[in-house]
Amino acid sequence: MSDSGIDRIALIRKSIAIFVSGVLSFLPIIGLIPAIYAIVNWRRVTVRYGNEWNPASAYLSWGARLAAFSLIVLLLAFIILGFAIVSDQFPN
Repeated sequence: MSDSGIDRIALIRKSIAIFVSGVLSFLPIIGLIPAIYAIVNWRRVTVRYGNEWNPASAYLSWGARLAAFSLIVLLLAFIILGFAIVSDQFPN
């Protein structure tokens, strides 16, 4: 098998791993680790294999989108929780 074939196999495996991490990022609290993993590895894959054809590109992009959405939801949950705590400490 040629080097480009091996690279393509690695690219497909990484794309699917990013997708699975993106799905796992929706787990409450512990989903933060897979979300960060998916975003960091999405960036690494797009830099390394930028112009190369990826048959699993849909998995790659959806994994990154799911992870980003999960991070945004988690951030908003922490902001809302922070406002709730602060409003209880300073009653009217």
